[in-house]
Amino acid sequence: MNSVIVLLLGFAVAIFGYRVYAKHIDSKVIKADPKRATPAKMYMDGVEFMPTNKNVLFGYQFKSIAGAAPIIGPIIAIQWGWLPALIWILGGALLIGWVQDYSSAMVAMRNDGASFGGLSYKLISPRARAILLSFIYFYLLLIAGAFGNVVVSTATGLKAAPMAWLWLTVGGVLAGQMIYRWKKDIILTTVVCVAIALFGIWMGSVLPSDKLIGDLAASRPLWAILAFVFCYFAAVLPIWRFALPINYVASYIVFLGLLFGIIGIFVLHPNFTLPAYTGFNIKIGPIWPIMFVTIACGAISGWHSIVSSSGTARQLESEMDARPVGGGVMFIEMLLAIFALIIAGTIYAAPADYAAAISKGPGGIFAAGVSKFLGALGLPAGVGSAYGSVMMIILAITIMQLVVRFMRVATSELLADISPVFRNPHVGTLIASLLGILLVLTGWWQYLWVLFGGANQLMASLALMMVTIWLISEGKPAAWVFYPMIFMFLTTIAALVYTSYNLLSKVFSGAVKGEALIGNALMGLVGFFLVIAAIILAVDGIKALNRYRVLKAKPLPA
Repeated sequence: MNSVIVLLLGFAVAIFGYRVYAKHIDSKVIKADPKRATPAKMYMDGVEFMPTNKNVLFGYQFKSIAGAAPIIGPIIAIQWGWLPALIWILGGALLIGWVQDYSSAMVAMRNDGASFGGLSYKLISPRARAILLSFIYFYLLLIAGAFGNVVVSTATGLKAAPMAWLWLTVGGVLAGQMIYRWKKDIILTTVVCVAIALFGIWMGSVLPSDKLIGDLAASRPLWAILAFVFCYFAAVLPIWRFALPINYVASYIVFLGLLFGIIGIFVLHPNFTLPAYTGFNIKIGPIWPIMFVTIACGAISGWHSIVSSSGTARQLESEMDARPVGGGVMFIEMLLAIFALIIAGTIYAAPADYAAAISKGPGGIFAAGVSKFLGALGLPAGVGSAYGSVMMIILAITIMQLVVRFMRVATSELLADISPVFRNPHVGTLIASLLGILLVLTGWWQYLWVLFGGANQLMASLALMMVTIWLISEGKPAAWVFYPMIFMFLTTIAALVYTSYNLLSKVFSGAVKGEALIGNALMGLVGFFLVIAAIILAVDGIKALNRYRVLKAKPLPA
């Protein structure tokens, strides 16, 4: 199969999904109203609620949901073959992915910007709120561990990344100052701040971290601590000061890399060299359910529902912006996942070469692919590799900063009744950071990634359950959300049980020692906790549906 055909298929699915399916749901089912006041305008506080231009919010949403997952997932999942991975990316994004992102934002907006904790209290029960908040907290911890592992591995393995990370931070903070304090033109701000970030990429290629700090450049604890210090500032500062503008500037780095990388694919138009299908079972597990959680972002991701409900819904200026921001961005992320799949499937001459590369982690594979395709446009190999490494660390760190921010909020909502000290943002942020560092330094990255994927997709099913209950309570058609929710719930419960059992069996059999013993035990216990919490929530959700007399009175609306 030629890579250009795969790309064109991706474009076709994105156009149809956005222009036909999403438009129909937005106008005929949800009935977005430009005259309805949004929470961003009603409760503007400059911290959580902030009316934001849809172009800025588009970039924020993209970089908030498109972390390293749409790259790492396809690169790992191609071990089952590129065809199953491609089918899931396209089908998942079209039928489930954008549905969750868009509907999560809309249900939160229609409920005064309430988080899923507040929505579960209102729509299901007080018990559901406590369980869901606990679920979200440990789920976010797995994200922090998985993406923290990516940041640390990239920083230690690709020495050009840290310098670019530093300059991106400078450019992002400056962008926030220019937009919200100096009131400068958005185009001028974008050009200046993106140029600063691009300068950082070049600086990284000529002044890598090992030249600056020597052997410390390979220290995993150092980069883990620095990553969570970065996240600390993102969690405690107003969103316009740090998280929002950094994600906005970072989105252009990723957009440009994706754009010119795709052009490079059209120039080189390579064929897939890895097999289309390798078999149902591979080393990391069976194709169902494990592949469906290995590829998370790019197809469907529960993380998106957290961003859309707890972040984006509180910044949308108009309900009419929900489709381009909530739905449109998901299809862009789908294209990023296809780009990563093409890289993994085309740059190696044989499966043995790919196997040797994946054993060292996906960051090197992605950097090599970006270098190859940008090289087709004349960019030097060193700069192209630096660009790829920077994309990887940007995609991971900009997710981490929001994860820690949301963990801080979840800590306050969950434990504030026990002690007022948990209302302090510094306390919640510190707890989240310490737990994240522990998981980064003790968890094996492939198991951590699969466990994160299972928890992530399970969060997606719970988000879809919340939306289903809300739609039914409002008397709106719900099948377009209900059936994807059933599929995701069954798939992810199976994946989490499979992975958690394997982790704990290694602990009790004595197959792992030292740090790996701690990491396996922690990940396995968290996985089983999430399964139990999700089942309890599902039972309470069914009771809530019965209260609305839909399941008993008539079939689910079509």
